[in-house]
Amino acid sequence: MGRRTNYGFEKRQREIKKQKKKEAKAERKRLKKEEEEAGTLAEGEYDYDDGPEEEQEEEEEEEELE
Repeated sequence: MGRRTNYGFEKRQREIKKQKKKEAKAERKRLKKEEEEAGTLAEGEYDYDDGPEEEQEEEEEEEELE
C-alpha cells in the first residue's frame, strides 16, 4: 500500500507561501511609497518630469541668448 497524501500539510504550505508573497508585496509597496515621499526613485523607475520638456526649455533659452 502506498502512502496517503497529507492534504492538510499541503494546504498549510500553500497558505504560508501565499502569506510570504503577500508580505513581500506589501514591503515593496511600502518602500516605493517612502521613496516617492523622499523624492528619490527606485532602480528602474523614471522621473517623467525630467523629460523632453526640460530639454525644450533649455533650447529655447539658448535661442533667446543668441
